[in-house]
Amino acid sequence: MTSELPTLTSLDYMPYLERGEIANEWQQKIGVYAIFDADNVLQLVDYSRDIYLSLRQHLVRCPEQCHWLKGFMINRPSRTILEDIRQAWITENGTIPPGNDHESERWHNPIDTKGAMTPEEQERFSKQEERDQIKLLKTVARRVEADILSQLEQRGVTMQIRFNPKLKEQGLLDVK
Repeated sequence: MTSELPTLTSLDYMPYLERGEIANEWQQKIGVYAIFDADNVLQLVDYSRDIYLSLRQHLVRCPEQCHWLKGFMINRPSRTILEDIRQAWITENGTIPPGNDHESERWHNPIDTKGAMTPEEQERFSKQEERDQIKLLKTVARRVEADILSQLEQRGVTMQIRFNPKLKEQGLLDVK
């Protein structure tokens, strides 16, 4: 790794949201980013070919942990450079952030809404035909979606958030 790559501490904290949106400067940018909670505790270090889209996904999946960020953009994609920076920042932090450890699935995978089913819905689901199971999964997914959108609204998010309708049939939520 070359010395021109920044350390995590050398970068300034930036608000995750500016006037209810993720800053446009991240759109279609390749780089490494670090996400911090309201107390500036590191939650995740990751890299992306479009930082903006990744930040939007993380905000939907873990809104309470996305308050501050630091980032470093590169001009040409290089997995080696991105991996090196990510690992250096994690090492510099001294502990592995939850999003790079035991909470990795929560930060990186679509939201599985099946866990939000009531006991009654779980019982109905187990006894239904596939077509009715899909309807029930979509209903549960819409309920969880409404909760997420409400939570984001309380955080002051004003940008458009749309979920992939096809995934709702599987009980999954992911930003489209």
